[in-house]
Amino acid sequence: MSKAFTTEQDTDTEPEDDEVEILPAGVKNYMTPTGFAALQQELNHLFREERPKIVEIVTWAAGNGDRSENGDYIYGKKRLREIDRRLRYLTKRLESAEVVDPKKQQALEKVFFGATVTYVREDGKEHTVTLVGPDEADVSKNKISWLSPVARALMKSQTGDKVEVKLAAVQETLEVLSVSYQFQ
Repeated sequence: MSKAFTTEQDTDTEPEDDEVEILPAGVKNYMTPTGFAALQQELNHLFREERPKIVEIVTWAAGNGDRSENGDYIYGKKRLREIDRRLRYLTKRLESAEVVDPKKQQALEKVFFGATVTYVREDGKEHTVTLVGPDEADVSKNKISWLSPVARALMKSQTGDKVEVKLAAVQETLEVLSVSYQFQ
């Protein structure tokens, strides 16, 4: 059959949001209040602003006739699928979120979810990280997932403790220099 008579399939190689699972089974979706608000804001922006604009473009483009060669229609529909996929993902994540407020943390001298920890590696380099949920993790902002190997090793430690962590194929010792909770 000639390629001219086949319909173009969506060639997205991105897995469906059902397939993307950040959390292992049985693990709670902890999130800081700030992270929860950021996801809600993104959801509202996509649903109330971006999606209606794209729907308007697609509606206009559909009225122009032949849709098979109509770039506005084809790319608009593709963008709608992307937005809808992201909306489904955000809705699932927000529904399963368990918001943990660092202000309510009781053992402030120990490392738990929401803590900001300064530690030193064996090579003498100091690092300061905040333990957040997987959806909030951003290494460029020194926010790491509480499920990461470093965060898991630091959990329940306190200032002066030395903890072991396996990074790649190397076992390393980290010394906790300080633990604090930033109240936003």
